[in-house]
Amino acid sequence: MKKHIVCYGDSNTHGYCAETGGRFSEDERWTCLLQSYLGDDFLVLEEGLSGRTTCFDDPIHEGLSGLDHIYPCLMTHEPVDLLIIMLGTNDTKERFGVSPACIALGLKRLIAKAQAADCWRGGTPDILVVTPQNIDPRYADSDVASTMGKGCAEKSAGLGKEFKLIAQSMGCRYLDANVMLSAEPSGIDFMHLTDAGHGQLAAGLAGFILKITKQTD
Repeated sequence: MKKHIVCYGDSNTHGYCAETGGRFSEDERWTCLLQSYLGDDFLVLEEGLSGRTTCFDDPIHEGLSGLDHIYPCLMTHEPVDLLIIMLGTNDTKERFGVSPACIALGLKRLIAKAQAADCWRGGTPDILVVTPQNIDPRYADSDVASTMGKGCAEKSAGLGKEFKLIAQSMGCRYLDANVMLSAEPSGIDFMHLTDAGHGQLAAGLAGFILKITKQTD
């Protein structure tokens, strides 16, 4: 049976393209590219939802708390070999009023719920936490600033340190997209991946996954 990898994230996992307002194609999204890099021994499952948070309910849009959906998501795709979580960008919105440390506590709740699900092949949870690419401060001069609010870039820049600590304390694997990517975010909203960013993220994740797979086989 193929190894099942669930990619749980927001619009940057869904593949939102800021330049078109649509979605990157199957030849461009990092999830699809990851599938092609890993090959036929793996099944990469796309679970990206625009606006998704770690655990916070959005007062404007329904159904965006990652905590609420993680259990049925994992049970849908069981047996799960690896869960990749890349969230946090939406949590920085001003309307949530939370700090990087509080966003990390939201991530901790999400991880705990995922680990408790009876979906893991062999019974042992395997979760990779990925800190998303930082929001560029120039977002404040873009059209999204009015809904994102103030302080998002500063909060985003603080996620890496906090997420790494949470990943370590919860026994998860950890990567920082800001280390894997040299491509800047979109020049439209300064927070979404470009096609180059998708490619770099997929390549970095593929190398990491193939390495850990060899170690565990």
